[in-house]
Amino acid sequence: MLSVDEVADRLAVSTNRVRTLIRDHNLLAVSRGGHPVIPAVFFDDEGVVKHFYGLVGVLLDGGYTRDEAMNWLFTVQEDLDLHPAAALHTDSAREVIRRAQAQAF
Repeated sequence: MLSVDEVADRLAVSTNRVRTLIRDHNLLAVSRGGHPVIPAVFFDDEGVVKHFYGLVGVLLDGGYTRDEAMNWLFTVQEDLDLHPAAALHTDSAREVIRRAQAQAF
């Protein structure tokens, strides 16, 4: 888990920008001790992992709440042996987005 400050450093933006990304649901965060933290798996060496914004958009547009989307991202897909957040770092990223589209309600 990364703090808002750590994410700001990683993305080379202000902490206010990170808070805006969270508020606008472009980044998903959970509260730890009253402070937002963001899972490190949402990032790679270049910033936010490719396809993350699209996947979150599909989930939220499909009717998932922020908490439901976070839960889905960290529920292991048995046939992939990964949870979708980790799969974004593999060749399975497009398959994960397809599954999100199919599950939207």
